[in-house]
Amino acid sequence: MIENNETIDEFLAQHSADVEEAVREAAAAEIMPRFRQLAAHEVDEKSGPHDLVTDADRLAEQYLTKTLGALLPGSIVVGEEAVHANPASYDAIQADAPVWIVDPVDGTRQFVHGDDGFCTLVALAQGGVLLASWTYAPARGQLATATRGRGAFLDGKRLNSGAPEPGSDLRVATSHPDYTTDAQKRALLGLWTDGVAPRPCGSAGLEYLAVARGESDAVAFSWEAAWDHAAGLLLVEEAGGAHLTLTGEPFRVTGGNALPFTAARDAATARRVMGLLSAGA
Repeated sequence: MIENNETIDEFLAQHSADVEEAVREAAAAEIMPRFRQLAAHEVDEKSGPHDLVTDADRLAEQYLTKTLGALLPGSIVVGEEAVHANPASYDAIQADAPVWIVDPVDGTRQFVHGDDGFCTLVALAQGGVLLASWTYAPARGQLATATRGRGAFLDGKRLNSGAPEPGSDLRVATSHPDYTTDAQKRALLGLWTDGVAPRPCGSAGLEYLAVARGESDAVAFSWEAAWDHAAGLLLVEEAGGAHLTLTGEPFRVTGGNALPFTAARDAATARRVMGLLSAGA
């Protein structure tokens, strides 16, 4: 078993390309052949009509679980679909062992409707610390990667999130109202003010990528499922951004966060967004 970050650093130095290959192969084998080709029996509901799962989700996660576990012996895979089947398996994020956090198809609703705005998300963490991430949008041919302390990249080009243009409205992607409590709705309403241009989010992973690229200024989300956020949070951090929860603390991938939270292009924007969320709460 990997026991310290130095050894994991060595693993990443030697095997990051292998992880990238695994992500690409999972998409090529299980996701893209079903894109715009899904049969009715390949799509199911989980909690309701807005919470979908497909054969592509299940099979891509199985592929990644097998491949990533073999790449890093002693590691644990926490995937969205496996946790849906066995909620207790989510507790592995709290363990000391290295953990692969996997969302096989982030943006399943978009995938089902034939929209290219979906991605595969993989992050490697240990002890609650995010160490590396991969965000792959196969229908767009984009791969973003991040390694703690070594930067964020999109298709090999370093990302720098920068800062919003002075005087411009903040572009903020927010949780869809269907997925928020009354208290969270009140907090998010703080963004409906002069100087902010909020909109419902699409794929969380691609929204984080937009922040890391400086195409969007921030996200404001009200749920904490690690597979939706782990890869993107590290991507934004390594591009120069920051994230804060309602208590003013950074988001913890291990859970127990005060929600909603924000991730933004820079620390000043994160504080501004969090101030508006706090005012609405």
